[in-house]
Amino acid sequence: MTTAWRLFYREGFRAVGIDQILAEAGVAKMTLYHHFASKEALIIAVLEERDLAFRESLTAHVEAAGRAPARRLLAVFDWLEGWFGSEDFKGCVFIRALSEYPDPDHPIHQAAWCHKLGIQTLLDQLGRAAGAKDPKALAVSLSMLIDGAIVAAHATQSTSPAGSARITAATLIKLAAA
Repeated sequence: MTTAWRLFYREGFRAVGIDQILAEAGVAKMTLYHHFASKEALIIAVLEERDLAFRESLTAHVEAAGRAPARRLLAVFDWLEGWFGSEDFKGCVFIRALSEYPDPDHPIHQAAWCHKLGIQTLLDQLGRAAGAKDPKALAVSLSMLIDGAIVAAHATQSTSPAGSARITAATLIKLAAA
């Protein structure tokens, strides 16, 4: 799983073959297929594992921000800045999965979209706590802002999109509570 994650994240899902994963992991094909029925199943397992790790890290950062609801929402953007500045940041694996598997009925697309909806749910909960009149609309707007910042940070190899997104998010949060 670790090797598959590293290769998929660095090179893309379609560009990486099972033989490459096996060679780099030092695992026999039968061992891989004992745990995963297909490359698709491996990709979905990797996405599910990354989703859990991503959300745990983000939630811990939000919890560490204290009890002030607006501060907790803005902590999401502070977390993004840290992620964008990390050595291993290469964009969003979930955005990549949605791009490489554009059919909404494809199981890989659905696994990636499930992650995006999970983030929207977290943002909705935070927006409710912050007194947003329409927390779902705020969550959708903040989610789009996050995805745009991720793409911009990946394209520019800069953390500055997180700061720009944070400023915009602060305005949206104020407007949502008005």
